[in-house]
Amino acid sequence: MCATLQSNSAPDLLNDPIVPTLKKMTVPMIFGMITLMMFNIVDTFFISLLGTEPLAAVSFTFPVTFTVISLAIGLGIGTSAVIAKALGSNNIEEARFDASIALLIAVVMVICLSLFGYLLIYPIFKLLGAGEQVLPLIHEYMSVWFLGSVFLITPMVGNSVLRACGDTKTPSIVMGGAGLINAVLDPVLIFGFGPIPALGIKGAAIASVIAWSVAVVIILYLLAVKKGLLSLSANNQTPLSSIRKILKIGLPAAGANMLTPVAMAVMIAMVAHHGPEAVAAFGVGSRIESIASLVVLALSMTLPPFISQNFGAGKLNRVKEAYTTTLKFVMIWQFIIYLLLIAFSGVISELFGKEQMVIDVIKLFIFTLPLSYGLQGIIILSNSSFNALHKPMNALILSVIRLFIFYIPFAYVGNLYAGLPGLLIGAALGNLFTAIIAYKWFIKELNMISNQAVQECQA
Repeated sequence: MCATLQSNSAPDLLNDPIVPTLKKMTVPMIFGMITLMMFNIVDTFFISLLGTEPLAAVSFTFPVTFTVISLAIGLGIGTSAVIAKALGSNNIEEARFDASIALLIAVVMVICLSLFGYLLIYPIFKLLGAGEQVLPLIHEYMSVWFLGSVFLITPMVGNSVLRACGDTKTPSIVMGGAGLINAVLDPVLIFGFGPIPALGIKGAAIASVIAWSVAVVIILYLLAVKKGLLSLSANNQTPLSSIRKILKIGLPAAGANMLTPVAMAVMIAMVAHHGPEAVAAFGVGSRIESIASLVVLALSMTLPPFISQNFGAGKLNRVKEAYTTTLKFVMIWQFIIYLLLIAFSGVISELFGKEQMVIDVIKLFIFTLPLSYGLQGIIILSNSSFNALHKPMNALILSVIRLFIFYIPFAYVGNLYAGLPGLLIGAALGNLFTAIIAYKWFIKELNMISNQAVQECQA
């Protein structure tokens, strides 16, 4: 069984009680994400000390770096789904082979994408609107980032292999450790220390690449040596068949991830009509959303391996129970978060807003959109659960439905008739309608798979 591939601390996803198992998997992920988030804030802080132009240069890089990271996230989702299903079906050698191929795919695809980006840094960022003042700074940062991006992607995919086996503690430690190394090296390389010269914004990129490189060494050691999760012994598989399995889920998942910044750009364009104060407040609201949804995001990485393993083992009742139980918890948890946000709305708005209009809009945001975060959690978890059931196109379609049929159109209509309050209420209603569709669609798909399995047994 897959237990042979797990550490002693990793839960048995096929037999252990559902709620304690998901809790044991999710808590380490939350701490790992918090650690990484804090060190990203530190990273931004040190760059901001260089001045407005370096900070603006790094801000311009987000759409490009997010494209590469979205590819890695998608490959990670495909890797986790394929390996977890193989483990649930007790196909140990298949899982090892798929893990090896997944890492090779990630390396090849990211090298090609990054080489393309490296050669076209100036044209890409001119297209994004970067001016002549910041373009040299962007080139300093991105030339290093592109050349070292393969060291970022490999640990992300490697961590997905570990999560597929039920081990979420190790990826969290690796994530946190890389963040810590980055935070320590940032001031040294940016501002200089002793014989080390001040490298400015390039130093920030070099610090990140060094941190990622350490993570690569650790992950490859864990996968290949300590846990024995890599093998090029194909048995009845071919590299092409493995690639197809992973990309069938990974590419749609990457596409779904890339839709989010596009949708956010449209939302910001609508908000911009209400003035720079509204944009600033909406930016604060987006940061509040990322923190308030931390548990949901952690569950979106721990629920899929559980579902995929039990799907592979044919234990569909456990899949349904895990899905519905998690959704109930998320609705209750996010409502508690909403009440806490309201209770501290005055403190939060005055902490981030210096002008009264900004403070007022932050309060408006807190009182409206976070009420739908539980519903948004249902959408996110249904999306990741579709991928876990090897239904990637369902997940992609659900993302399109949410963002471009409900979320943005409802926000647009609300903005048209009621201004900024209408925009936020419309977005919240968009989450409501999408959540209803997501839940009913997933349960319907699960019932169809169950009925098909029963018919195959009878045949």
